[in-house]
Amino acid sequence: MTGTQRREQLIEIARALFSERGYDGTSIEEIAQRAHVSKPVVYEHFGGKEGLYAVVVDREMSTLLEMITASLTSFRSRVRVEQVALALLTYVEERTDGFRILVRDQRVTAREGTYSSLLNEAISQVAQILAGDFERRGHDPDLAPLYAQALVGMVSTTATWWLDDRGLPKETVAAHLVNLCWNGLTNLESDPQLGSA
Repeated sequence: MTGTQRREQLIEIARALFSERGYDGTSIEEIAQRAHVSKPVVYEHFGGKEGLYAVVVDREMSTLLEMITASLTSFRSRVRVEQVALALLTYVEERTDGFRILVRDQRVTAREGTYSSLLNEAISQVAQILAGDFERRGHDPDLAPLYAQALVGMVSTTATWWLDDRGLPKETVAAHLVNLCWNGLTNLESDPQLGSA
């Protein structure tokens, strides 16, 4: 096996173990054992468990950010909401181990690699889109970050729930998310007030 192939093998084995057992429950010994190599080989490639974990998280973050960013770049507003919801749910479906690592092990890694930093990036992009939509519809564009936070939070929390409860297909989950998001956005009041105030 070449050095590059060995590195990829170690990353995939570690990804599965980190997903299954979390960072603290995974050892370099077990990663090495599953790869049929000695512990020094793992240390040679990554410097240790933290370095290997950082590589796994960075890759998952890049994959997820790429999927979300691609879903935000085209289409009209409702379709963008649909695409974002589907992108996140597709990531959960196709890379369950990676998503589990991102949401369950919130360790500080070499770079900004946390799920919350990814969500902040998504919130920023959604806020920019909403600001334009709000302006066109006569709403205060300064409130777009608040709505972006609520929308991304709703989709993210639902994806985390769906991670463990796959009773509904992702398309159904996305359709209901979009229904709640879009119908709420479509009927926004210009100056909402609490009924009890």
